[in-house]
Amino acid sequence: MSISLENILLLGSLLLFVSIVASKTSFRLGIPTLLLFLAIGMLAGSDGIGGIHFDDPKSTQFLGIIAMALILFSGGMDTKTESIRPVLKNGIALATIGVLVTALSVGWFASWLLKIPLMTGMLLGAIVSSTDAAAVFSILRTRNIGLKGTLRPLLEFESGSNDPMAYFLTIAFIDLVQEPSTSIAFLLPKFIKGMLLGAACGFGSGRLMVFTLNRIRLDVEGLYPVLVLSMIFFTFSFTDSMGGNGFLAVYLSGIILGNGNVVHKKSLIKFFDGWAWLMQIIMFLTLGLLVFPSQVVPIMWEGLILSIFLIVVARPLAVFICLSFSKDLNVRKKIFVSWVGLRGAAPIVFATFPLVAGIEYAHSIFNLVFFISGISVLLQGSTLSLMAKWLHVSVPSGLKRQFPIDLELKDNSKRELLELDIAKESKAIGKRVVQLGLPKKCLIVLIHRGSEYISPNGETLIEQNDHLLILVDTKETVGEVTSSFEPS
Repeated sequence: MSISLENILLLGSLLLFVSIVASKTSFRLGIPTLLLFLAIGMLAGSDGIGGIHFDDPKSTQFLGIIAMALILFSGGMDTKTESIRPVLKNGIALATIGVLVTALSVGWFASWLLKIPLMTGMLLGAIVSSTDAAAVFSILRTRNIGLKGTLRPLLEFESGSNDPMAYFLTIAFIDLVQEPSTSIAFLLPKFIKGMLLGAACGFGSGRLMVFTLNRIRLDVEGLYPVLVLSMIFFTFSFTDSMGGNGFLAVYLSGIILGNGNVVHKKSLIKFFDGWAWLMQIIMFLTLGLLVFPSQVVPIMWEGLILSIFLIVVARPLAVFICLSFSKDLNVRKKIFVSWVGLRGAAPIVFATFPLVAGIEYAHSIFNLVFFISGISVLLQGSTLSLMAKWLHVSVPSGLKRQFPIDLELKDNSKRELLELDIAKESKAIGKRVVQLGLPKKCLIVLIHRGSEYISPNGETLIEQNDHLLILVDTKETVGEVTSSFEPS
């Protein structure tokens, strides 16, 4: 069956309905939901029982870029700056140096194993070098895995911020494969320009979103998410046209908007959370339709070896190099961070770039990446809870942290719930609650410390790595509260 304008809505709605209904069963069985979406797409494809013929890498790439932009933006909105501040250095190291180490090691091994040119192997390594934001966000949040310390914000920040580096390396190695005479040194200024412009455009766009939402005063509340949606696409396309990294820009703009004081904030978060899930489903279904299982079977042995090398060698090597100077993470935590190196839809989307560019071995690369991603989500995604317990990095099931907390406050309510992590350099450490100088209409409702939940009083001491839930009476006092916990 071929896809046409007449049946695309019918087929699309059926696939969406089947995927969502089947996700309940997959969750109960412990199978990662995203893998199920991928399998349904394969079953509906040319080699499956559905017989839907779909072989359009360019359209898949376009859809994948849109989906990744919305997923990253939604992930940015859910990211609390107070949570990522203690893990910022480690997260940036994993998102840059870690991606580079993974790409180079997998690239070298792939070149040797597959007997392909070194630059082609490096291209394959670059494509699978980043962890997938959709997979990590989905599995950590839907399974509600409670992790000790700063592990969860570190993993979510890494997965949300490392796609820009993988995207740059993929484009760079495509250029090197097509133009072997290109100097690698020529790519360094391009990388710096892309990251700097991406960061600048993301910061500027995020501030513009906050300003616009608070000033425009639309008559119809439902238009606010539409307005933000238009600004997301503008941010990505404008940044990309300027030579910047669009994925970094939308992720940063999401962080700024999510941590800003804006009208209709909770409805915006829910709107984009729904869109992120829709994009994940559509992306995995489309990628499942694009792949031909009959072409994957012949490379399964090589794909399995590459998967094992990536999971057991390349990822741990990158993690231990990047976190070698981290005093907050012991060996067990580093091993767990290594295990949460899930590959998902992002590498498969990046694998369409060589197909569109007409690179030699492009089809083999795509099939290998598809297989590696499937193995990663199946093996690592289904064993995260088990590995967390085995490595003793999870909190007891009865004390599992249910963050982020949604109080279902109305948008016109003046109250707001803040989450704050106490970093080691915070000036609040060692002080009693009564000594913090907090606004009068402000209440610390809960302190999460290690494996304990504490209902504080005025004499409670604040300690390093405490996680505080603070109820603020007015949005205007948020700045006063956060300033009491800033570095000394």
